[in-house]
Amino acid sequence: MNSLILAVGAGILYLVAYHTYGKFLGRKIFKLNPDAVCPSTEFQDDVDFVPTKKSIIFGHHFTSIAGTGPIVGPAIGIIWGWVPALIWILLGSILMGAVHDFGALVVSLRNQGRSIGDVASDLVNKRVRTLFLLIIFFELLIVVAIFGVVIAVVFTMFPQAVLPVWLEIPIAVWLGHMIYKKGANHWTMSIIAVVIMYITVVIGAYVPLKMPAIFGISPVGVWVIILLTYAYIASTLPVQTLLQPRDYINSHQLLIALSLLSLGILVAHPTMVAPAVNFAPKGAPPIWPMIFVVIACGAISGFHSLVASGTSSKQCHYETDSLAIGYGGMLLEGMLATFVIIACGAGLALGLTKGGETFTGIAAFNQNYASWAAAAGLGSKINSFVVGAANMIDSIGIPHKITLTIMGVFVASFAATTLDTATRLQRYIVAELGTAWGAPAVAKKHPATIIAVGTALFLAFYNGTGKGALTLWPLFGATNQLLAGLALLVVSIYLARKKTSIAYTAIPMVFMIFMTGWAMILNIQKFYSTSKWLLLGIGLAVFVLEIWMIIESAIVFKSVYGEEAEAAPEMR
Repeated sequence: MNSLILAVGAGILYLVAYHTYGKFLGRKIFKLNPDAVCPSTEFQDDVDFVPTKKSIIFGHHFTSIAGTGPIVGPAIGIIWGWVPALIWILLGSILMGAVHDFGALVVSLRNQGRSIGDVASDLVNKRVRTLFLLIIFFELLIVVAIFGVVIAVVFTMFPQAVLPVWLEIPIAVWLGHMIYKKGANHWTMSIIAVVIMYITVVIGAYVPLKMPAIFGISPVGVWVIILLTYAYIASTLPVQTLLQPRDYINSHQLLIALSLLSLGILVAHPTMVAPAVNFAPKGAPPIWPMIFVVIACGAISGFHSLVASGTSSKQCHYETDSLAIGYGGMLLEGMLATFVIIACGAGLALGLTKGGETFTGIAAFNQNYASWAAAAGLGSKINSFVVGAANMIDSIGIPHKITLTIMGVFVASFAATTLDTATRLQRYIVAELGTAWGAPAVAKKHPATIIAVGTALFLAFYNGTGKGALTLWPLFGATNQLLAGLALLVVSIYLARKKTSIAYTAIPMVFMIFMTGWAMILNIQKFYSTSKWLLLGIGLAVFVLEIWMIIESAIVFKSVYGEEAEAAPEMR
């Protein structure tokens, strides 16, 4: 199959989906109101609640939900064949992921910008709020710790990306100052900022910076400490100081990267050498249900509901903007995931060097995908995409050294955005738990952030390596996808209380809860048989919390639709 046909077909499908299904949901199901007062205006504090232009908040939202998720998942999911991986990305993003993100954003906008977990207390009961917030806390704990490791690994693999990624911080602070303090045009200033950033990319390509071991701590461990310290500072600053301008730069970077990839596909149009279907890769778990867990971001991801209801809802200026931010943002992520499939399934075949030997064609693909063990490593997944993408971009005449740097910076920058946002979200969750449990001191900004960063740092170093979070990686996929199902459950209850059709959220909800619950059971069985007691204990705890929440929610559904339903609380 020619990769150009796949890319064009996916792009057309997403455009049609946005202008048909997306607008239908906005108009008929969520009934967006252009005159509604959003939390960003109602509670404006110029720290977390900040009314923001649609283009800027779209940049924040997209770069926060994307991270390395739509790269890592598809880069390993293709091992089962590019056809099932692509089908899940296309249908999942249009019918499930975009609906999930859009719904979570709308529900939060109509409930004071509160997180989807906190809103559950109004829609279901206070017990469910605690259950949901605990699941979210665990999810974000892994995200913060693991994304610190992801960026550290990228810096170690591609040291040429270090300088540009760190220099992006002062560039972003300058951009925020010019827009918010000086009143400069955001388009003009952002273009200047991006040009400066790409100058640093060229410099970085020729000035790689390698981190040495310090005091016996490995380079990856040193980077994790530095990155979590940065995350603490960044997550406590006003959003317009660093978070928004950095994400705005990264949104431009995404458009440039997608344009370069598109040109690369247009010029090189490599053939997909990856197997169309491979249901039994060596050592791999069963495709059903695991493909729905492995490929999360790019199809549907519970983390997106946390971004939508955590930071994006506090910055969205008009309720009608939520369609482009929530539904449109997810479709763009699906397009990125499609490019990842092409980069790994076709671009990698243009040339992969290992051990001083260069492989091409199916031999290059098999170097990273001969078995589950070969494909599952974090470095292998990132390397497959970066090398495959760089190979295609090379075809338009950009030097290979610079294309590798461009893609390395792209991956690290997006991961850093997710780290920033996830740390801020964890602070919100800790604050909400502190308020719910009658501990107002914990709910304050700095104590909550100390807990958010401190727990992630403990998880990263509990085994002394800085990579401790990877121990819990086998649980992340299933927990993340179960969270997506539970977020859809809350949105469905919201629609039920509004006497609106719930089919468009309930069907994806049932599918995700069933598939990922099935995956969680398989994981628990594996943890038990291999004596991985920590993973077994946490997996069982999350599974029990999920079942408990579903039971509580089922009771609410029965009351809403029952003949003797109690009067529902008034919902906005």
